[in-house]
Amino acid sequence: MGKIKRYLDCHIPITTCNLKCSYCYIAQLDQFKMEPPKVFHTLDEERRAFSQKRLGGPCLVNLCAGGETLLYPEIVNLVRVILENGHYVMVVTNGLLTKKIEELLEIDYELRKRIFFKFSFHYLELKRLNLFEQYFSNINKVRRAGASFTCELTPCDEEIEFIEDIKKKCMDNLGAWPQVTIARSDIDPDHRIPHLSKLSFEDYINTWKVFDSNLFNEKIRFFYQKRTEFCYAGDWSLFVDLESGGITPCNCGKRIGNFYDFSKPIKFRAIGNNCSLAHCFNGHSWLSLGDIPEFEIKTYAELRNRKCADGSEWLNETIKEAFSSKLVEENEEYSKWKKAITNICYRHF
Repeated sequence: MGKIKRYLDCHIPITTCNLKCSYCYIAQLDQFKMEPPKVFHTLDEERRAFSQKRLGGPCLVNLCAGGETLLYPEIVNLVRVILENGHYVMVVTNGLLTKKIEELLEIDYELRKRIFFKFSFHYLELKRLNLFEQYFSNINKVRRAGASFTCELTPCDEEIEFIEDIKKKCMDNLGAWPQVTIARSDIDPDHRIPHLSKLSFEDYINTWKVFDSNLFNEKIRFFYQKRTEFCYAGDWSLFVDLESGGITPCNCGKRIGNFYDFSKPIKFRAIGNNCSLAHCFNGHSWLSLGDIPEFEIKTYAELRNRKCADGSEWLNETIKEAFSSKLVEENEEYSKWKKAITNICYRHF
């Protein structure tokens, strides 16, 4: 396998969670609801939807819910179906649903080695609920099972006084400090999508750069920069709602199809120069995987991996190889005239 044909960021629209974090996007938008999640589609439908023939080849599939992803009732079977179709799967989780994690790790190793766990490190909630031991135990189960993982901290002002303890806990249990992202506000009236902090962005950077995180260091380069280059999101990558089936190029753009409409092929169509976002706040995935080929950024592997004190790494060789590739490597050559036609079509259809 190796190289990835497309990246699919798949949203599971459940808002139920076992934690309550101050920086949670769902809480900001007042969408937090403790309702039992329901199953949206049969496994046969999922198998058809995620076929390589339909998607053009091996894809990197990110599964992330509004609440806790592992609370989706069919999450284990959904992951298995996607893996059986020959794709790589990323699962975003807070790491506390032990039984679900153990079930995922029972998947055959030849499939399991293509699973990547994105463990969110919700320090304050783990501290409040005294769940550090369970959290780190589950991550180390993943490590022993040969799957890949990352530990990601969302920095908030309330955590600043605990920075040294955060470093120590991760070093003692995982052999390295966590990767660090940027907390964002989704309720800004001017839709600027600003960082979520009372600190200026400069002070925010100076506070959290102490983790020497590739993820953080790359994100701060483009977090407030409007992207005007030609972007292949919508062709090389998609944002998919796994309930409605709605497909958009990324976190913005016109709807370009339905993931579960099997009566016609998916019409992959690049967003081109028509991005409506103030800045690419999730560019750590869209950009690092190469939706804008000319944009220089570290590979997704470099943003997610850590080398531990004992010389081991968070990514296994299978995931590391896949995450080290760029989408352009498995897609046809692009040219100026194709870009021009794409922009004309996007604006008029």
